[in-house]
Amino acid sequence: MQLQQLVYFLAVAETRHFTRAAERVHVAQPSLSQQIKALEHELGAELFSRARGNIALTDAGQALLPIATRIIADTETATQEVQELVQLRRGRVRLGATPSLCTGLLPDILRDYHRQYPGIQLIIEEGGSRDLVRELATGSLDLALIVLPLQSHDPALDATPLLHEDLVAVTAATTPAMPAHLHVEDLRDRPLVMFRRGYDLRELTTSACRAAGFEPTFAVEGGEMDAVLGFVEAGLGLAVVPSMVAERRPTLRTTPFAPPGLTRTIALAHRKDAEPPRAARELRRVLLDYVRTHATT
Repeated sequence: MQLQQLVYFLAVAETRHFTRAAERVHVAQPSLSQQIKALEHELGAELFSRARGNIALTDAGQALLPIATRIIADTETATQEVQELVQLRRGRVRLGATPSLCTGLLPDILRDYHRQYPGIQLIIEEGGSRDLVRELATGSLDLALIVLPLQSHDPALDATPLLHEDLVAVTAATTPAMPAHLHVEDLRDRPLVMFRRGYDLRELTTSACRAAGFEPTFAVEGGEMDAVLGFVEAGLGLAVVPSMVAERRPTLRTTPFAPPGLTRTIALAHRKDAEPPRAARELRRVLLDYVRTHATT
């Protein structure tokens, strides 16, 4: 008994038609019929009655049907499991993340993941949360680290909150000392180094200033994360950045905001209607383990 014969048997049993069954399994109809006859000969019983062109299962066919179905399902499961194991030795993961997360959170996580799965190619797409959500929805990304709230009404997308991150003010270490804590109102009339439009941190900072009753003053605007930090180091102004980013720049002076402070919620977004590949699921596991161990949620 050959596996392919069982595939042909199931196709005929489901379609009750030899020609349509042959089309389904992409084989010539005479070849399919020949294999069914060979299977019947090996089993010593007819599997289909062919009276007047009507195809129906015989008692022997009825007995074989659940067994053949189980065999094919087990074969497909085995194939999938082996392929997933192979994916952990080679393959790729497409992860989207905001630039600040690429600078602050991801380096240690990707290091841990690469140590465990050195054969996996990591493709990182930097962008704002809105852009990343669009790419996730089209299938261009497997996972995306974004800032909530989720900028999408697509019911196929879901986001799991990971951590709440404090935002801090950074200034050049060479500038006069700052107070122990800042209030948002203290940013009034201070020159700010501001991110480009579409940056989550730009939206959060300007919204906080407007909620406090003033429009922020920009000394420089339009930069990416590294450029903004460089401009701050040059003494051009103050910037509001995640605490994890500030910790990695010892050339900057960091000042926290007074309670309740400024915070943002980081989430891992994914599609609900398509399970990520095994390599991506393992990256999700490494990421969650890291957050549980190193971050306060």
